[in-house]
Amino acid sequence: MYQTDPPRPAKETLPTMYDLPSEYPEDSGLPDEFHLFQPQLLRETFCPPNYPAEEVFVATDLNLYYDLRHTLWYKRPDWFAAVGVSRLYEQQNLRLSYVIWQEGVAPFVVVELLSPGTEKEDLGQTLREINQPPTKWEVYERILRVPYYIVFDRYTDKLQAFQLVADRYSELDLTTPRVWMPGLELGLGLWQGSYQGIERLWLRWYDAFENWLPTPLERESQRANRLAAQLRELGVNPDEL
Repeated sequence: MYQTDPPRPAKETLPTMYDLPSEYPEDSGLPDEFHLFQPQLLRETFCPPNYPAEEVFVATDLNLYYDLRHTLWYKRPDWFAAVGVSRLYEQQNLRLSYVIWQEGVAPFVVVELLSPGTEKEDLGQTLREINQPPTKWEVYERILRVPYYIVFDRYTDKLQAFQLVADRYSELDLTTPRVWMPGLELGLGLWQGSYQGIERLWLRWYDAFENWLPTPLERESQRANRLAAQLRELGVNPDEL
């Protein structure tokens, strides 16, 4: 479990998730197809074996509020996962946002999908402006201390991974485009394949045996294939059923 430092208990005077939602009527920016499909594939294949499903929370484009002194400041990662935290807010509700001083657990991994307009900030190449909120890099590295920060450029298919070492991010040397995360017993890498009918390189989770984790649709197909094989062994043609 990765907590804020020091852990800060919820207080009645602080705004909660209900006061700090992610969606507002004035929001008008809609994601492109890649920003819809890639996070969906990450969600569908993220199954850390050392955490029960009810202690895994995954989010896409959800406001992440991180500063008790500036409660309206937030970042909005393309995708992130927190483990050791309830899947539901207060065990019963879907989240409107992720409020660190309420949750007490920071994300374990954050993924940003590069866009031309956000590339410099995503890679920590921008400086904080006076009287302005900290940059994404500063928030993930110094405030939340997210153990793994992943950046993927779909235009060049370049994958970059940063691991928190002491109090700074250290870029990992990716001889192959894969990142193993012992704390999750999972790895994240580039997979060439078809998802949502689109053939390309996708970010996808894999297990300790370097097998790509299946999506629900793939699992269903695998079960159907196994059943068909068993029927054939019994001399039954599954196509005739």
